[in-house]
Amino acid sequence: MSNVLELVNVRKSFDTELVLNNLSLSVPEHTATVLIGASGSGKSTLLRCINLLETIDDGQIFLDGQEISDPLINVDEIRRNLGMVFQSFNLFPHKTVLENITLSPIKVHGKSKDEANTQAIALLKRFDLSDKADQYPDRLSGGQQQRVAIIRSLAVNPRLLLLDEVTSALDPVLVNEVLSSVRDLKLDGMTMVLATHEMGFATQVADEVCFLESGSIVERGTPEQVLKNPVNPKTQEFLKRVHQAGRL
Repeated sequence: MSNVLELVNVRKSFDTELVLNNLSLSVPEHTATVLIGASGSGKSTLLRCINLLETIDDGQIFLDGQEISDPLINVDEIRRNLGMVFQSFNLFPHKTVLENITLSPIKVHGKSKDEANTQAIALLKRFDLSDKADQYPDRLSGGQQQRVAIIRSLAVNPRLLLLDEVTSALDPVLVNEVLSSVRDLKLDGMTMVLATHEMGFATQVADEVCFLESGSIVERGTPEQVLKNPVNPKTQEFLKRVHQAGRL
């Protein structure tokens, strides 16, 4: 199985704060890699570096064997192959759901409006949001907005989907509808890297779980290994705190 994504000794600092510390990671095709760890452990920064929203200080990032961390790379060209879903939806409030989804396929990928609309409507139907196509984001629940954000990322047929704490801004009642959508993508074979605090969800979707602490992966393995039988004391302590908070 080929690796869609590969990171080699990636380092990233903000001023004097080291955020990613010689981090290496491989993500095979059709797998889901889940990043866990406390706030500030480097999960979001890692995803932003993969999406080239942040520039790394050292190391290399490869997408399908092409080094995308090369300073001479065409960032816009690379981002065509990446989908990213943020905590805060980031939908355009003045555009309808359909317009939000079709904007990038039309403007960036050169699809015709008819082709983009047809694909968007099919995706909305698949995620049970067909009746929301002409609505504006402020008319939707948080869970519906986040599902639209996921659909928008899928509309560009990404090689790799990045999801950054996609349920953290949601009311607990709405969390499951978003997680259900991500579980469906996993079943479809979408290659994903996702950061989450939802350990039960991580158990269901992850092929590999990586526990980050101070910008390093201190433990990695299957969900059974990392979430049920961790060997690193730092992982054990983190999961104990999560369990006490009632999120495991």
